[in-house]
Amino acid sequence: MQEPLDTHSKGRNALAGRVAGKVAFITGAARGQGRSHALRLAQEGADIIAVDICKQIDSVPYPMSTQEDLAETARLVEALDRRIHIAEADVRDRAAMQAAFDAGVAELGPVDIVLGNAGIAPMSLAPSPDEWRDVLDVNLTGVYNTVEVAKQSLIDNGGGAIVLTSSTAGNNGMGGDSPAGLSYTASKHGVVGLMRSYANILAQHSIRVNTVHPTGVNTPMINNEYMQNFLQRDPSMGSAMTNALPVDVVEPIDISNAILFLASDEARYVTGVVFPVDAGVTNKK
Repeated sequence: MQEPLDTHSKGRNALAGRVAGKVAFITGAARGQGRSHALRLAQEGADIIAVDICKQIDSVPYPMSTQEDLAETARLVEALDRRIHIAEADVRDRAAMQAAFDAGVAELGPVDIVLGNAGIAPMSLAPSPDEWRDVLDVNLTGVYNTVEVAKQSLIDNGGGAIVLTSSTAGNNGMGGDSPAGLSYTASKHGVVGLMRSYANILAQHSIRVNTVHPTGVNTPMINNEYMQNFLQRDPSMGSAMTNALPVDVVEPIDISNAILFLASDEARYVTGVVFPVDAGVTNKK
């Protein structure tokens, strides 16, 4: 006979909520989707280890996150009466990520949820020679580093959920012919490969691994002059990113709600899944 769902993980808290008592490790948490994910999981009872680079990468033309952004994420989570540990770390730096993760676990306890969310999209009219490498290093190697520093904690803790942020560009050949566009699409396809491999490798430890695939999301990574100029230069790119549903972009909360489901016990047997939240853009292909 099937056991009923237990939405209170390991009894660490008596709070009601779909991820009550759990600890989530989130990269790119200073703003945008990462902040939204932190707040949505906190609303449902989770404590948060929030990591972000909080400085500029030279090849990225739009302003990246700041220390003030990460502090604001902390303030908003604490306003929900949840605990949060914040750390500045570059996902490309394995040692820095391990230190940030270990400090968060020491403060909040073992991790149950891992969200590999950090990413860049340095689309510009004057591509930098570093774009190809930087995008792959952040969007793919950074996701690999995120899982690697966290997976043993999940194993020791008896299981958990990992959700990696891919993109509609991880399902389709899109992104244009610039170094950043090609590397963005390559990296997001690579994240799917990582997910599928980790889903098999970690299943024996009751760890589920899935990817979420947003269309354009109303965040600073998309909503900036460089991205808009890039899309206007190539009308075919704008057409390729047009959603089937009558919305130009979705909101961060739309992705956060999907991640909440995938991270919760409601999805306890969902693993190895490509989960689009794309307003139908992939179905148009």
